[in-house]
Amino acid sequence: MTTIGVLGGMSWESSALYYRLANELVRERRGGLASADLVLRSLDFSAVREMQLEDRWDDAEALLRREGLALQGAGAGLVLLATNYMHKAAGPLEEALDVPFLHLADVVASAAHREGARVVGLLGAGATMREGFYAERLARSGLEVVVPDAQGIERVDRAVFDELCRGVLSDATRADLRAVVAGLVERGAQAVALSCTELELLLTPEDSAVPLLPSARLHVEAALAATAAGGVAPPSGQPTAASV
Repeated sequence: MTTIGVLGGMSWESSALYYRLANELVRERRGGLASADLVLRSLDFSAVREMQLEDRWDDAEALLRREGLALQGAGAGLVLLATNYMHKAAGPLEEALDVPFLHLADVVASAAHREGARVVGLLGAGATMREGFYAERLARSGLEVVVPDAQGIERVDRAVFDELCRGVLSDATRADLRAVVAGLVERGAQAVALSCTELELLLTPEDSAVPLLPSARLHVEAALAATAAGGVAPPSGQPTAASV
């Protein structure tokens, strides 16, 4: 199997989920003592969060590029950036790598197409929902994207950074997020993308009337499928021999 490089720590709560999912899925598929062949780089999220809040995206791009290349140098044959929001700064990393980079938005788009959804609700960090960098990538594959209203965006953003990134799982917050999901469904969402990797720590399929697209799980599944097949599926959602 190709070694998978995971650039994480943003937050480590979701990176731990990546690690667990990868190993559980490999064990399910291969049995016995099989586990995932991974190289994990976990960054200090406090420093990354300062870059986000201070709008220092040049620094963020340089950081991701450097750390991603370090994963490649450590033997990774495929690189994952284990955070949706930081894909805003992933361009220089994607361009610099000599090995495949599996973009989270492309994985989510492929999953939406498999569900038969053409209108997708987008949940994530506030900027992921407000700015165009993520929704535009989804739209390239033919998806229409809807986001919560301003109050919903604020509620989801607080849940992510004040609670989930700190390991706090609250029934009250789960109820709030369920209400935000229901609002997206009322506006026509045929699936809802959990495009913050921490959201699936709290929300489950039972919390939505339409399919939820858990980005961390989908990312890991896509990486394992791509490494086994020797390639990476395209963002269009069209099947190939390596499609996830």
